[in-house]
Amino acid sequence: MKTILITGGAGFIGSHVVRHFVNKYTGYTILNLDKLTYAGNLENLRDVENKPNYAFIKGDICDAGFIHHLFKERNIDGVIHLAAESHVDRSIANPTDFVITNIIGTVTLLNAARALWKNGFKGKRFYHISTDEVYGSLGESGYFTEHTAYDPRSPYSASKASSDHLVRAYFHTFKMPVVLSNCSNNYGPFQFPEKLIPLCIHNIKTSKPLPIYGKGENVRDWLYVEDHASAIDTIFHHGKIGETYNIGGDNEWQNIRLVRKLCEIMDRKLRREPGTSTKLITFVKDRAGHDLRYAIDASKIKGELGWKTSVSFDEGLERTVDWYLENQQWLRNVTSGDYQHYYEEQYLRR
Repeated sequence: MKTILITGGAGFIGSHVVRHFVNKYTGYTILNLDKLTYAGNLENLRDVENKPNYAFIKGDICDAGFIHHLFKERNIDGVIHLAAESHVDRSIANPTDFVITNIIGTVTLLNAARALWKNGFKGKRFYHISTDEVYGSLGESGYFTEHTAYDPRSPYSASKASSDHLVRAYFHTFKMPVVLSNCSNNYGPFQFPEKLIPLCIHNIKTSKPLPIYGKGENVRDWLYVEDHASAIDTIFHHGKIGETYNIGGDNEWQNIRLVRKLCEIMDRKLRREPGTSTKLITFVKDRAGHDLRYAIDASKIKGELGWKTSVSFDEGLERTVDWYLENQQWLRNVTSGDYQHYYEEQYLRR
């Protein structure tokens, strides 16, 4: 029996990871630690909330006393650390929140693990999930590898780069059993509609403008979130201690091409005249420090650990659009803020 702490487990990627581990590893106890900020939504986990091997804990990863007590009380064997402030636009508006959560929060978890994991860390593992944005921006060619020099361009990516360095420092200085991964852009069900794909789906459905930065020429590599969850599972169980693994979808799209494809899909699903939704595209002033292109070389995780994607982009987009259209109440709840009442109703009124 292992007890695994997943931080940020009520968020978009975190909820998929929690569901994956709860359903696949029934012999594990999965602890979901989340502060339930604006992007943490327990409605994402209704289907597993009553499973016997799952427990939710509301708490802040920056609260050192609370985290120390949690590690001691629960006898945690492994950490999958996903909790983070992650939206670039918000980091530009308020960098301090990103420094506190992404840097101080990570160190707080590392300190608790170091203090309470005894016997030379035998059987323990600290897995830190990061982003490809720490590598900076690419030109029209080339790929990020695990050896690409860090060159973060936003407060978000700078804070994640700092946390990555600290995790590696604890490995080298204290022999902490860590693994790390840097992933490309995720998409899929349960993503908060501030991100490009769910924002466009929601705005097309409601016939609102589709705001596109600059000329929409920025390129991103897209990874279906369930494939990311399976990669996290693979790295957590089989990744080599001290190593970093890049996770990508081999799936580059210019933002404008992606939005036009979404428009085509939505027009078909909503039985609108072809071309209707593309009229909603509105170009807006470019984001400050906007990286031109990200592209991941995922050959290491494929070659060493045998992982590969299982969902094509066409299939993933269809699944994603269908999910949002079939879950309009979820979307209404998150856009109105009503989802924040779910914790109180589910956990405090029992």
